[in-house]
Amino acid sequence: MLYRTNAKSLFVTAAIVSWSLLLANVLLAAESMRQEGAVKLSIPYINNLLIVVFILSVFAYQRQSADNLKGIDFISYLWNLFAKAGIAAYLSVALFLGYRMVVNYTDVDSPLLLHMVYQVNFGLLVLFLAKAFYIWRQLLLYHKNRFLQIAWDWYELLLFATLLLTLLNFNYTSYIFLPLLVLIGCYTLFLCTNLKWVAYLTFNKKGRSLVLLSAILLGCYIFANFFYGFADSPQLVIDYADVAFLLLAMLFVCTYTLAAFLVALFSLPTSSVFEQKSEDLLNFQRLSQSIQQGQSEKQVYDMLFDSTIKASDASAAWFEKMKKEDVEITHMLTIEQEQVERIRHLLLAYNIQNIDYINNNLDRNPGFRDLTLPWKSLIILPIKSKKHLFGVLYLLKDIEQGFDRETVNVLRTFTNQTILTIENLRLVSESLQNERYKEELKIASVVQDSLIPKTFPSDSWFEIATHSRAAKEVGGDFYDFLQLSESRIAIIIGDVSGKGISAAFHMAQMKGIFHGLMQQDMPPSEFMKQANSALSRCLEKTSFITSALYIIDYRMKGFMFARAGHCHTLYYNSMMDDTFYFQTDGLGLGIIRDKSYNNHVREMYYDYNPTDVMVIYTDGIVEARSPTNEEYSEERLRYMLTQTYHLEAEDIKCAIINDLEEFTGSTDNLYDDQTLLVIKFKATTQPNE
Repeated sequence: MLYRTNAKSLFVTAAIVSWSLLLANVLLAAESMRQEGAVKLSIPYINNLLIVVFILSVFAYQRQSADNLKGIDFISYLWNLFAKAGIAAYLSVALFLGYRMVVNYTDVDSPLLLHMVYQVNFGLLVLFLAKAFYIWRQLLLYHKNRFLQIAWDWYELLLFATLLLTLLNFNYTSYIFLPLLVLIGCYTLFLCTNLKWVAYLTFNKKGRSLVLLSAILLGCYIFANFFYGFADSPQLVIDYADVAFLLLAMLFVCTYTLAAFLVALFSLPTSSVFEQKSEDLLNFQRLSQSIQQGQSEKQVYDMLFDSTIKASDASAAWFEKMKKEDVEITHMLTIEQEQVERIRHLLLAYNIQNIDYINNNLDRNPGFRDLTLPWKSLIILPIKSKKHLFGVLYLLKDIEQGFDRETVNVLRTFTNQTILTIENLRLVSESLQNERYKEELKIASVVQDSLIPKTFPSDSWFEIATHSRAAKEVGGDFYDFLQLSESRIAIIIGDVSGKGISAAFHMAQMKGIFHGLMQQDMPPSEFMKQANSALSRCLEKTSFITSALYIIDYRMKGFMFARAGHCHTLYYNSMMDDTFYFQTDGLGLGIIRDKSYNNHVREMYYDYNPTDVMVIYTDGIVEARSPTNEEYSEERLRYMLTQTYHLEAEDIKCAIINDLEEFTGSTDNLYDDQTLLVIKFKATTQPNE
């Protein structure tokens, strides 16, 4: 910290001294020109040296200042840029207007005054570009990877290398250097495509960002217009339009500002922070559900290791499994055993054992620096419950600040889900050896079987075919219906996290909530909100339920539905002769247990046509695996519907199930519960009374 403070003071001093000397030299040269005609007494190389020193000092100072900017409040970045740099452009305008007023009203055309104004504007321009350059760097490198970091480092090096042209008084527009500058310009355009941060702005923040970006763009125009107007002016001793570095820096700042403005503007109509957060949560649900498919602890650890590496983009990793008092390294990625031992020995010396630990800058730690490792970020995630330590996961990245807050939250969610799964696996394994527990499973199975309806109401305007099969004695899938009126029916499907008796009990709770709330004939989205509130009081904190609720209305010729993290609905539209999935948002029940859950549910209405087909299912269908570990997939399910939509609902269901069984080979060892509902709308005039 003391080093940074001293460095900043040195840069400020160098900037003030170099600018003052440059101003004095320019004024002396201007005075000489005025007294001796058109003879310039300034020494170009001295001026060029002072220009380079001033630019380097200001940019170095802003580079260190920008390193203090942290977090994801991107509006504060833009406000910081506008308040501390954009204002420089408006000071430049005020200064130039003041100069014009003096010249126009006093009829005094002083070269010294002109050079004073020109030099002050040069200082303001460099301050503006330096501030904008490094704030844009912070945003450009948001969610960075190693390739982007290297690309930026090279760009910064090449850009500052152009100062040599100024220092040696080379003309950058010559045929020798012009192609190089064109390539740097193309490099600039490539870097300006990295605008991931814009996607995290809410609708209101994007509106505010557009105002700030417009002000910054106006600042760019003011400076560009001022210096372009004085380009090649015989009145001036120095023409800063000849400084290639300033031209390229202005190109980067203007291009990135304009790109951010356009991206924010065109994404404004569909902008919502929920979209990104919801996508992250849905990704977690898909990964956590894949973890639950593991039939052994080894499979669970395999899925945890692969999922966390993909989620964090880790460069190296290893996993230690605890066996009583021993430690066994079961998984390794791009790291040697000798490196693992060195890291573990250092952590032991620091008394860092089996605890959450994050170090996003290993080079700043003397111990890690002495290990000469190729990685710069480390996170340690212990897999432990209140009573047991199952293992420890180590992830490394080869860039600084590699594990941001969002990534850490996702990783911890994975480890929490793994702990739940391992505990459930061990509990079931131990309980199955007990005859009493076997009897309880039989009872739970009978209870669960009684909760699932055997038949659906048949009518003249629709037909329903169902299939349900549990992977274990007791499953977590469920479905049910409620006739709301002669022309309206509510259908629900769901999947309880976990397996066994607890899943059956939660399924029974969900059935009771469904029948209790739907007596009030509420919309699907309102049902999900109230169901989440009710389940939050009885579900374990590590459990959740995915569900989808459909209300089909014959008189309205349509249906409305809402999904709570459940599989997307497959649909065949007979009028368009098209098969597709409804891509709707929704979050599992019990994941968020406060009123903010209301922001994570969306409702959709759709008009159906005669002979339309709707396929509702649980993830056990699309995630079923073949003997070669290939997934059945949504695409194959969709293909089956395109081949069978003309059949009756029962025949469509049978065709899908037959294809699924043929794909998986053996039906004796299911990985997950399988539930399938096929609804086909008939071409009739009215429902049966």
